[in-house]
Amino acid sequence: MEMSGEQPPAPVTPPAATRPPGPTSPDPACIPPVNPKRILLVDDDPAVTRSLKLNLECTLRYDVRTENDARCVLPAVRQFHPDLILLDVVMPGMDGCEVAARIHTDQELKDTPIVFLTALATNEDTGGRTTVAGSTVYLAKPVMLDELIRCIEVYARK
Repeated sequence: MEMSGEQPPAPVTPPAATRPPGPTSPDPACIPPVNPKRILLVDDDPAVTRSLKLNLECTLRYDVRTENDARCVLPAVRQFHPDLILLDVVMPGMDGCEVAARIHTDQELKDTPIVFLTALATNEDTGGRTTVAGSTVYLAKPVMLDELIRCIEVYARK
């Protein structure tokens, strides 16, 4: 057997811009928090809850549970212990105001903050800002993600 004088090609090292990240520290903005805020999102429209859940969880700052049936909210609050409830006002069977009243009369749940999401008020009505009626906070739907996040940061526990 005759051996050729060819050498195997030397490994090629890609330029730094195309190399996968090495053992450097990750960007702190990309590290999820140890304890993300727990958000219970209640709306009878599954498309709304799915969209908002995905958008909020993409920030890596929130753990979002959704409910589309108002009758399931109290058990969900007891099990999930949310830092904030985002609650639609108009729902079949039991409206958001009744759900909130039941939460606020329950000794175990009464301190859970609630922000109402409503199509009954528009951004024109609210001037694009969260409105507070007494101690009740309302966000007009459709809500912009940055507005929703600001509201969560202001009203959620933690």
